[in-house]
Amino acid sequence: METLKWWQQAVFYQIYPRSFADGNGDGVGDFAGMIAKLDYLRELGIDAIWLSPHYPSPFLDCGYDISDYTAVAPEYGTLGDFRAFLQAAHARGIRVVIDVVLNHSSDQHPWFAESRASRSSPKRDWYIWHDGKDGGPPNNWASIFGGSAWEYDALTGQYYYHAFLKEQPDLNWRNPELRRAMWDAVRFWLDLGVDGLRLDAIATIFEHPNLPDHRLPKAPDQIMNANLLDQADYWQLLAFQLKQPGLHELMRELRALVDSYPGERVLVGEDEDVAFHGADDELHLVFNFPLLRAARLTPAHIRANQAARLGALPRGAWPCNTLGNHDAPRMWSRYGDGTHDDALARLHLALMLTLKGTPFLYYGEEIGMPDLRLAELGQLRDTSALSMYRLLTERQGVPHAQAQAEVLAMTRDSCRSPMQWSGEPNAGFSPAGVQTWLPINANYASGVNVAAQAEDAGSLLRFYQRLLRLRRAVPALVAGDYQALQPFSDAYLAFLRHDAATGQRCLVALNFSDEPQAVGSELGERQARLLFSSHARVEQQLALDALALAPFEIVIAEIG
Repeated sequence: METLKWWQQAVFYQIYPRSFADGNGDGVGDFAGMIAKLDYLRELGIDAIWLSPHYPSPFLDCGYDISDYTAVAPEYGTLGDFRAFLQAAHARGIRVVIDVVLNHSSDQHPWFAESRASRSSPKRDWYIWHDGKDGGPPNNWASIFGGSAWEYDALTGQYYYHAFLKEQPDLNWRNPELRRAMWDAVRFWLDLGVDGLRLDAIATIFEHPNLPDHRLPKAPDQIMNANLLDQADYWQLLAFQLKQPGLHELMRELRALVDSYPGERVLVGEDEDVAFHGADDELHLVFNFPLLRAARLTPAHIRANQAARLGALPRGAWPCNTLGNHDAPRMWSRYGDGTHDDALARLHLALMLTLKGTPFLYYGEEIGMPDLRLAELGQLRDTSALSMYRLLTERQGVPHAQAQAEVLAMTRDSCRSPMQWSGEPNAGFSPAGVQTWLPINANYASGVNVAAQAEDAGSLLRFYQRLLRLRRAVPALVAGDYQALQPFSDAYLAFLRHDAATGQRCLVALNFSDEPQAVGSELGERQARLLFSSHARVEQQLALDALALAPFEIVIAEIG
């Protein structure tokens, strides 16, 4: 049987650089701060870091608008600091995967400055320029962040295309010179020793070359944010802007480049389409976003998701699960019920670490950080939310108070607040008196911080440490096949993980209800050795046909 790759066995931890640890006391996270916290991450028990963009950027889209693909943002440090971070992580056995944004650059990138200088610029075709039509844009395409996808440039009298903000012009991947330049940027970081790439917004890389109008009966100014549309309208709106021909060929080209490096470098895709695994010649991992897109995680939803997802994966492909990231509400807030939030947070971590596939965790989840609730527009740093506010007020006449409430409710700033390290001023993220780039959630002073939870044996942080150690020690939880049990219960989820290499079989039972549950085992009168319970259990041998779960209990047991 083939040995698993490192990225199939690893637990990933996403760091948002601006918000993780401030090493120089300026209110912004940086590499010095991250280096100082690597021992914490090793003790937590993670195996790899996914690092959100660390490049120079005007920060109009939270770092996803890049002005230099082969440098480090000055607020985060220097290229030397990045090397020191990478080396220090590797010295602790922690891999590092970086974000790569292939679809677009910042409008402040030197390439775009050259491109827009004149129609005859050698880099004109590195971006997507077209003449207008009937006194307006080339077509009715909308930006994903709202408004038209076209921006008029008075200097040259043409429009350029942007799938996201107007300050994020799309790169033209049909231009061979641009393609080579971007692959050179990828090689730059692989040569430095990064362990892989997480690809942002790959579905938008190509557009229909004939520029046909979409057929959704809405003008671009009526689109506040495409991500807020229902799925049918979303795909109709973006029918000619997403997943166009050429994309799979491009991913195969990138995979060949990455595979030419030693060390099993990994490609992780944001897009949820399992087709991007290809025939094991495109992406290695593709996020299972349908799992997290639920108002509430229920056993029925999870079972249906796993059946669909695992059944759809191409032969040889490996699953990848997450319940949070820099674009989604925090797990504590999204799936909590306001009463049993701590118990549910533990349940959801257990789910991530016991389902088949590579789990991705988000910084701050391990101490139960909730969404940050901002009070006023002036606190926003999320440009897409500010753009939505302008569209609501200027184009649709929505009153300020209503528009402000809408954007504060949906802003991605909510899940990007600074990490809460201690109960000291500024949560130990920055020195006292320093204004942090985003406000710090006030609950840091009431125990939602690393220092307090490290001293509490019953804390969520210590629970994360225990469960991460367990996963690493139990082969079936890493490599085992998945088999759903008890398919009709919506109170509890039960499934088997079976590792053919070791023969180990484990039962995972998760009670999603606030009431005790009798688990009618399909395994008959079998005995199992208790490996883990979130509740105090005296017995170490479990009779599976008589297994009962306490409210929100997690049970993991090895079947003899």
